[in-house]
Amino acid sequence: MSEIKRTLFKGGIVVTMDAGTAHPTVSDVLVVGDRIAEIGVDLPAAGAEVIDAKGSIVMPGLIDAHHHAWLGVMRRLMPDVDDLFAYIDVVAQQLGAHYRPLDMYLSTRLTALASLDAGITTIVDACHSSRTPEHTDAALDALATSGIRALHMVGAAMDKQASSAHLPGDLERLARAWNNADSLVRAGLFGQLNLDWWKVARSLDMQILTEFIGDLATLGPEFAQPGVLGPHNIFNHCTRIPAQTWQLFADRGVNVTVNPRSDALFGFDDDGFAWQQAVSHGLKPALGIDLDTAFGSDMFGEMQALFGHQRAAMRYRKFRGQEDVPAPITVQAVLESATVNGARAAGLASQIGTLTPGKQADIIMVRTQGIGVFPVNDVFGTIVQAVDRADVDTVMVAGQVRKRGGRLVDVDLDKLSAEVMASRDHLVETSGYRSGSLATAAAAAAVATPVAAA
Repeated sequence: MSEIKRTLFKGGIVVTMDAGTAHPTVSDVLVVGDRIAEIGVDLPAAGAEVIDAKGSIVMPGLIDAHHHAWLGVMRRLMPDVDDLFAYIDVVAQQLGAHYRPLDMYLSTRLTALASLDAGITTIVDACHSSRTPEHTDAALDALATSGIRALHMVGAAMDKQASSAHLPGDLERLARAWNNADSLVRAGLFGQLNLDWWKVARSLDMQILTEFIGDLATLGPEFAQPGVLGPHNIFNHCTRIPAQTWQLFADRGVNVTVNPRSDALFGFDDDGFAWQQAVSHGLKPALGIDLDTAFGSDMFGEMQALFGHQRAAMRYRKFRGQEDVPAPITVQAVLESATVNGARAAGLASQIGTLTPGKQADIIMVRTQGIGVFPVNDVFGTIVQAVDRADVDTVMVAGQVRKRGGRLVDVDLDKLSAEVMASRDHLVETSGYRSGSLATAAAAAAVATPVAAA
């Protein structure tokens, strides 16, 4: 029998995010196998691989609670878009309609690896392009081979050419194959407001995702029936929805995820501010990135956007003369949304989200010696307002190191780049899609050579 691996993060500023733990202190974190075994000062290092954490912050991995990973090859294709339906026309009708399982695999793999590089150890993959069971299998395989923890939400494709005849029937097969107690990658349902599909997912104990924008959808009385809504539900965006819906969400304990940059990009939100509405109703909203077509796999940018947008929205309310305006957001609340609350939304609060002995070892180590980071006068402020993906030194998922010394482990970036650009070129050629900026980007890419990871 092989010996269980032991890893010791030595002498870092440890941020546990555990409600029962004191403020960050300089400590050690011992990992045995796939779990956190102990946190303390001067822990014995016998038999353990020691990672020198001095001058670094050791903390839970970030959790991206809403991301369309299948859009990876369309990165920054539409950075200025502000029309939801123009976006859908390009990504679904024009390009998405031509996705092969291979394109699904490469896009999802690119998103997953970029997420790991940025300190994201868990992603809720909102796939509204599950065109066939083969496309779904390709996405799940990409997530599994990347080493990230993921909840892949299977949903009907948005384009008119696609069929959803395989749904929800395919969910049972996926649950058998992926939703086991020790699964790093699991499947759920991107079910919108289809209660017939919801019933199938509930019978399989799956999380259910719904994108919910108040201008475009309402909840009928059937959703208030007992047992329909609960912690198995994830509602994303939640912008401009009525007070009675917020109260129903609060009463049923649903999960809410918000995407500060994307919601601003499309003009979904206003000074009602969905994150604050959720908090004011006793809910614990999580953060998602949403789109690669405008942004990328970077939760640090999402946290900074949340901080700025909440303060702007609340101050606008105050200057407008509104009474009882909620308090300005804190950096600690922002980080909770990117860790603890994300774990809850994914249905994994008992396993991840905090550095707690007995939980899964999803850990990142962030350097603080960079010119834009030191000195560390406030740990939460440093993480939220100063650190970026270049400062992420080490990433561990379930005890396995996926990034070390600032470089992804066992990833050939040259090969991945070539495969992704070939996928993009196939989609552009097959669809006939034309964009002046895309042609310029392609020319620039021809002379750029990525640096291969160790």
